[in-house]
Amino acid sequence: MVERSAGRPTLEDVAAHAGISRATVSRVVNGASRVSEQTRLTVQRAVEELGYRPNQAARSLVTRRTGTLAVVLSEPGEKLFEDPFFAAVIRAAHHELSTVDAQMALLIARSPDEVERVVRFLGSGHTDGALVFTPRRGDPLPGAVRSLGIPVVFGGRPWRGGRGLDVVSVDNEAGAMQATRLLLSQGRKRIVTVCGPSDQAAAVDRLTGWRVAMELGPDQAGEWSEPAEFNLEGGERAMTELLRRVPDLDGVFAASDLMAVGALRALRAAGRRVPEDVAVVGFDDLPSVAQQSQPSLTTIRQDPGAQVREMVAILQERLRGNEFRPRNRMLPVELIRRESA
Repeated sequence: MVERSAGRPTLEDVAAHAGISRATVSRVVNGASRVSEQTRLTVQRAVEELGYRPNQAARSLVTRRTGTLAVVLSEPGEKLFEDPFFAAVIRAAHHELSTVDAQMALLIARSPDEVERVVRFLGSGHTDGALVFTPRRGDPLPGAVRSLGIPVVFGGRPWRGGRGLDVVSVDNEAGAMQATRLLLSQGRKRIVTVCGPSDQAAAVDRLTGWRVAMELGPDQAGEWSEPAEFNLEGGERAMTELLRRVPDLDGVFAASDLMAVGALRALRAAGRRVPEDVAVVGFDDLPSVAQQSQPSLTTIRQDPGAQVREMVAILQERLRGNEFRPRNRMLPVELIRRESA
């Protein structure tokens, strides 16, 4: 029987218990790849039986890793806690990072001062890598983070197209086309769009998908579209304006579920019935919004969990030192039909 040292189990205790050298145990615990599967399982069993927990400070000195990964969002703090989409992203990130035994550091970088602080934090060795979401046009964050030399994966296409970057995005243009073609297939003729901010790549892609499906030229597309922030108030304001410009509209593609609910509010105020007079399709499929709106919302489903999972997988490969060309992955979306269309 192997005698265990008093107090907290050590690496030497695990090695003795497993009958394997301390150096090999250290390689397994620190995630080295040059270890056989049988050896890895033997060490993991010894770790579990002894209740061994690595000394994180000592481990960091050896691996030069902090065990922390940053999640960076370029949105105002109040929006992150009010918008169900961002809440879903943060929940998914927390879950996925916990599965790889990483601590999550949530960083908000909306203003120039915040961007500077975030870049300083990331460059000072506090994190091993970062997941960066929702950069807008002109945002200095992508370029600044890229120059730090730490692994970074972007959620959504940066404005410069993502060349040379690891990017995981959803097919916004295809989703907008699906939504618009559904409305066209139902005999709707004058289909307007409540589109997102013109400085966000996702919003531009959704606007493009609507315009392609509608086969509209620039002038008519401009008359039949109205930009707004991705929130309920923006959707209501934009819908009110579109009703003024296109009073006989009979279909609406809203670039987010929150905007669609705002559009429903404006349509009710104008005495327009949904879907009898006007059919409405949103984008996101947020359960707390799409299923609970009146009427329930036909929408395009994107999966924040799948996006974050893919981002974390790429980041983990980078952290393991695997060399590969930058990955630009586009995730599919799905049309979900409910009462509003």
